[in-house]
Amino acid sequence: MKNLLYILTFIITGSTTIGQEINWMTFDEALAAQKENPKKIIVDAYTDWCGPCKLMDRNTFQNKSVVAFINKHYYAVKFNAEGTEEVNYLGNVYTNPRHDPNRRGRNSQHEFARAMKVRGYPSIVFFDAQGYYIQPVVGYHSPRQLEIYLKMIENDDYLELTTDEKWKEYQDTFEHTFGE
Repeated sequence: MKNLLYILTFIITGSTTIGQEINWMTFDEALAAQKENPKKIIVDAYTDWCGPCKLMDRNTFQNKSVVAFINKHYYAVKFNAEGTEEVNYLGNVYTNPRHDPNRRGRNSQHEFARAMKVRGYPSIVFFDAQGYYIQPVVGYHSPRQLEIYLKMIENDDYLELTTDEKWKEYQDTFEHTFGE
């Protein structure tokens, strides 16, 4: 009987977190979705060979607080920064004409990755609810480290953080709620 209760408890409590994933889409799909329901866009710019990108997928983008927050407040885009996807943005078509499909490891950077000012992998790039570029955040971030950026952008607090002093004060007073 104890085992049955344990299994039922696991099924009931586990069902709210197991299988919960970020609703990834393409950038073009995110822009189209914004026309129906304006939300900000978060882009995970990754590469296939990037170890920290894989860690961020496993450790950060599987965290239930991160998943719930991103799905509620953002359109989430998974973008291979060395891939071949065609992106249509602000009247421009971005491709990767120098991509070599036979190359293993590093490949040429996609034109859209350059347009987003991606300088390292992984990079998280934010766009406002009208689809305009805000900024990239470079490097691996744990759920707790990413939380401040997710909330700062979502709340438009970044518009007031115009100096290093204001950014430091914001960091010092920020209250984390995401668990690792």
